Amino acid sequence: MQILSERVTLPHLAAAVAIGIVLRFVVGLEPLWWLAWVAPAPLLILAFRTSATSAAGLTALAALIGVSANFHYFRLVMPLTATLIALTGQVLLWVLVVVSSRRIVLRYQAWWTVLAYPLLWVMVDTLMAALLPDGNWASLAYSQVEVLPLLQVTSLVGIAGVLFLLALVPSALAIGLVLGKGLQRAAWAYALPPVLLFMALAYGHARLRQDASGHDTKFGLVAIDDAIGPHATPAYEEAIWRGYERQVAQLATLGAHIIVLPEKIALQAPQAAQQTLRRLAVLAAKHRVWIEAGIGIDDGTRRRNMAWLLTPAGTLAAEYQKHFMAPPEREFAKGTAYSVSGIDGAAYGLAICKDMHFAVLGRDNGQRQVAVMLVPAWDFQLDRWMGSRITLTRGVENGYSVVRSSREGLLTVSDRFGRVIAERGSAALPGAGMLATLRVGAPRATLYTRIGDLFAWSCVLAGCILMAVGRRSNECPRSSGK
Repeated sequence: MQILSERVTLPHLAAAVAIGIVLRFVVGLEPLWWLAWVAPAPLLILAFRTSATSAAGLTALAALIGVSANFHYFRLVMPLTATLIALTGQVLLWVLVVVSSRRIVLRYQAWWTVLAYPLLWVMVDTLMAALLPDGNWASLAYSQVEVLPLLQVTSLVGIAGVLFLLALVPSALAIGLVLGKGLQRAAWAYALPPVLLFMALAYGHARLRQDASGHDTKFGLVAIDDAIGPHATPAYEEAIWRGYERQVAQLATLGAHIIVLPEKIALQAPQAAQQTLRRLAVLAAKHRVWIEAGIGIDDGTRRRNMAWLLTPAGTLAAEYQKHFMAPPEREFAKGTAYSVSGIDGAAYGLAICKDMHFAVLGRDNGQRQVAVMLVPAWDFQLDRWMGSRITLTRGVENGYSVVRSSREGLLTVSDRFGRVIAERGSAALPGAGMLATLRVGAPRATLYTRIGDLFAWSCVLAGCILMAVGRRSNECPRSSGK
């Protein structure tokens, strides 16, 4: 294959701009799942047909246009400098993956090079999850959360399995359109994606046909978008608490057994927080329901983001401190302990919002054999779909249901297969309430719960090897102009 141009031309720039516009619908907060399967292919083709320097520049342009779709969201949660750093980092990752894939494909032109692009993306994604304070929340894999048969792959190897398949298809498309039969053992390369996809979807469909065992439990979810800050007036604060009390009373009348309130309903000093705890205890006992509620506690030296679980007798069954903080709350102290409580013979775990963005925490709860995770949350409206879908993915990975109640977000109940049982948006006073019936049974440990990110870290190792062999100076390209 001959490279078509050693310099960037106007058609190249136009193509990069067009690709970038398409990528905005793939890397945004509500991505188009079907577009994610094909959108990277034109970018890879453009890289394969230009010089290395041109490929890097064109990829950077396309990626910048794409990831800038999240600029407004980033500005909501972080300063301008941090926003620019985050966007630049995302652009550089696209350049790294695409240009490295280009180097490997054009240098070796063998069937196995179709694996370069997916392996490198999984490598990058896994390292982000392990090293960054916000993890890999922007993973392309989450674009596929509503493709339920495919999502079941996460119960085997985690989100890395979905990302691998998602990146494998455009890799094969691009290589096929550029190299065609010129690839060594081309049939192997082009047969691999459909075979793996068929196997994944067959497994997913089979898993989705499993019967749901257990007993039906009615859950109530409540969220009032209005927040109680440290300087809230007594009248304003009382209006919000009365709003929650009315919603809880209505849901209890409808038969709710467990009611989940959102994250950080109020930020209070310890003494005020104890008064709030007593108020919630009285509410739980009055209506004979379990209540889970989120509260922020500020003692003047440190802040804690807490969740309380109260019994129908009005006693405190468990409390949990948030482990992972969103950018606006980095000053909050991090928790380390887990909380699992027995309710009607089933194990219920507690987590708070951002915690469920991290597969390691989701798996830790799976290893504790929880059947349901109760998750108070506080989103930023723009990310409400993404936040809820990342959270339910943890349930599919580890075989448990998730009940998530979010301020400025969604009230979502999902089963262990990722099916959304009920959902509605939150609202300002008088708030939003929702009743959902979920079948709660014994937890079923998944392969992922047992082996964790073994597949993901294997991809990291393979990606590092590919990066090394792609840079071997003594390896001559198989075609000119590379």
